[in-house]
Amino acid sequence: MIRIGNAPCSWGVEFAADPRNPDWKTVLRQNAEAGYKGIELGPVGYMPEDPAELGDALAEHSLELIGGVVFQPFHEPAKWDQVMDAAHRTCKSLVAHGAQHLVLIDSISPRRAPTAGRAAEAEQMDAAEWTAFRDRIATIARLGAEEYGLTVGIHAHAAGFMDFEPELERLLDEVDESILKICFDTGHHSYAGYDPVAFMKRHIDRISYMHFKDIDPAVKADVVANRTDFYKACGQGIFCNLGQGDVDFAAVRQVLLDNNFTGWCTVEQDCDPTLDPDPLGDATANREFLQSIGF
Repeated sequence: MIRIGNAPCSWGVEFAADPRNPDWKTVLRQNAEAGYKGIELGPVGYMPEDPAELGDALAEHSLELIGGVVFQPFHEPAKWDQVMDAAHRTCKSLVAHGAQHLVLIDSISPRRAPTAGRAAEAEQMDAAEWTAFRDRIATIARLGAEEYGLTVGIHAHAAGFMDFEPELERLLDEVDESILKICFDTGHHSYAGYDPVAFMKRHIDRISYMHFKDIDPAVKADVVANRTDFYKACGQGIFCNLGQGDVDFAAVRQVLLDNNFTGWCTVEQDCDPTLDPDPLGDATANREFLQSIGF
């Protein structure tokens, strides 16, 4: 059975301390009102880390915690303590609420931001830097899988060093599948310039979790041409409502069904919290679209 959830980033929550963030209780309430049965944790420190407080709020809205994201600078050796702290705190929260999915994302790098969507122009790590980067990801993957018993997925993300399809496939070749699966994001794969459905067909056996995101092709063309900052691109609406962009969600659904995929697929419509006038309306429209195509 495929279940559909949502995430705080659909309400513009990217960083826990951002004063523009809506209250976490508002996000839980609106998520349930929009028809979702599950939600992600959001950035570490956004949702309460007291299991009783968050557990009561989830129960109030009949919501299940799906998973959480370690969106951290894996590419920066000097930030390793920060990465480890975020990983442990996220894992503890997931275990406390019976959530299963730990998602690892290399956060945005100034070295990569100007070439988001431009694989041929993007700066590449040298051999030593790549090896250390890969090993840091593998260390957190092993921590999540073996110490906390979670299913860990790597998530490619625009403007980081795990962005383009060849990088993702190289990592999958070099880190054991027993500790690292794929959290596949349809929108980021399109943003990077690749075909999400074709990738899914090749790697469905390793995909443990899905993020549903759509891309406005006109905005994508503009931000790629102008080397627009990722968060400015969010403000320009690069992540449009599902079904209004270039991702073929009917084909995505068919790949999942053909391969007996079960579990959660989570909507993530990253937005600027000050520029999206109606995140509840968008969340509702996204749920209705997915229902209209059989999810």
